[in-house]
Amino acid sequence: MIPTSTLAPGYSISRIIKGGWHLAGGHGSIDRAQALRDMAAFVEAGITTFDCADIYTGVEELIGEFRAQYPSLAQQVQIHTKFVPDLDRLSIVGPLEVEAIIDRSLQRLRVERLDLVQFHWWDYAVPRHVEIALVLERLQRAGKIGHIGLTNFDLEHLRHIVEGGVPVVSHQVQYSLLDERPSGAMAEYCAATGIGLLCYGTVAGGFLSNAWLGRPSPTDLVNRSLIKYRLIIEEFGGWPLFQQLLEVLQRVALRHGVDIASVATRMVLDRPEVAAAIVGATNTAHLPQHRTLGGLMLSSEDARDINAICAQRRGPSGEVYALERDRDGPHGRIMKYTLNRA
Repeated sequence: MIPTSTLAPGYSISRIIKGGWHLAGGHGSIDRAQALRDMAAFVEAGITTFDCADIYTGVEELIGEFRAQYPSLAQQVQIHTKFVPDLDRLSIVGPLEVEAIIDRSLQRLRVERLDLVQFHWWDYAVPRHVEIALVLERLQRAGKIGHIGLTNFDLEHLRHIVEGGVPVVSHQVQYSLLDERPSGAMAEYCAATGIGLLCYGTVAGGFLSNAWLGRPSPTDLVNRSLIKYRLIIEEFGGWPLFQQLLEVLQRVALRHGVDIASVATRMVLDRPEVAAAIVGATNTAHLPQHRTLGGLMLSSEDARDINAICAQRRGPSGEVYALERDRDGPHGRIMKYTLNRA
């Protein structure tokens, strides 16, 4: 059984969320018919929550097709999308444009109300994040949005939005054994205010898996996801320390009859501030492993062994998404900032 988590009164999600970024452009070709069948298989397995975004090219439309082709399964699904205004629109985006983008998501997804809209703001130097978040709150009161979440905010600017009167129920962040930036003050604030963390990158784009155990450091990555998480491995401490972590995860996995990715994900799910983990699945190849997560119980010995390696980390340090906000740095240079063109 896949466990569930309650983000708000009357609104529950599966604690394993099917991610949509890997179905967007830049991750290889997608067989649309197979992708729809795969979505059905995830729902039938109990993974009923899907994550997508207005800037994930073609993914909202794909989920809308799924809803049309599998209407009975679609009734069980919660769809989390995002509102991500383009970087060059931050200073001028207004209520009409915000509503037009929300209406476009409604049309693409073929729904009358968006279950959860997660708001991202590229540049704090354009201090309009509260103003625009309040536009989403007005659209929520108008019935177009069910719940409001944030994604990749630091603590200061998350506070601005909450204290500005926006009822935030979730915060989507990168959180894994390699990247613990959301821990500490961010996790404490979210726990205290009832904001559930929805965590992506829990297996670092597939690096935290059996496939990379004992392999040399790659030199020819072309997949955007792998490039992104290879940078995180360097921040963590480099390839040798990463291999030590995989070796420990493998020993723990063998104790429980599971794989490395399942142990890495379970470690994140076991943190009390975490509501769910997002798995970036392009197909059902790992669905049997995902289904074991509900019953996987790690011991204190397991956690001790894993944390002993993680204690040797160098980073990444600082606020959530701070490295990625540096557009001149290696993390920021791989981002695409203008994907929300209508």
